[in-house]
Amino acid sequence: MNVVPDELTGSEQAVLLVLMAESRPVPNPELERLGPKLDKPRRDRLNRLGLIESTGTRPVVHELTDAGWALCRKLLGTDAPPRSTGQGKTLYTLLRALHRYFEHADLVPADVFLPADVSTPADASAPVPEPDGNPEIQLRSAYAGLAARPGGWVSLLRLRQAVPELPRPTVDAALISLYRQPGVSLIPEENQKVLTPADRDAAVEIGNQDKHLIAIES
Repeated sequence: MNVVPDELTGSEQAVLLVLMAESRPVPNPELERLGPKLDKPRRDRLNRLGLIESTGTRPVVHELTDAGWALCRKLLGTDAPPRSTGQGKTLYTLLRALHRYFEHADLVPADVFLPADVSTPADASAPVPEPDGNPEIQLRSAYAGLAARPGGWVSLLRLRQAVPELPRPTVDAALISLYRQPGVSLIPEENQKVLTPADRDAAVEIGNQDKHLIAIES
């Protein structure tokens, strides 16, 4: 479903922007702390439009879909919704400035909006563990060799190619386990047009959504 920003209320747009800024699954209580409350009618509407995916109970957890990421990119260059407050207008002025920068630097939101590092910083003097039989450690080691910096995005295609000795089911299980750990993010590629058939095949499905990129903070 092709949704345009004007079809959403200001609160619905704000929910999408919060999920974009966090770039991770966000539980309902935390979402309310970070932005507007997402009540059931709005939640059902955003799910029905295919912009978010809500899973679980007590709490419900929300995450942007591919379509949600694409719409957020459109929101960066739009005017404030009708009847916006002064603060709301300020937010959209800032978003338009970000949009100009993204266009100039040829960036997409997923390049900039990264999950906060909620892991405990590692001691810089501590030795980096060598790869062993643990697939998760092997993936972390492979990621460290591919990423330009800690927390940088790496495609799952490149990551899988870096561990050819690991069977696909083993890699899939390790990625799903890593996804649940602090400091690890897996997201879909926001610009689906750039995905090659190999990129699509390398994706891992989590929550009925294909993830193409991984970032590990530490």
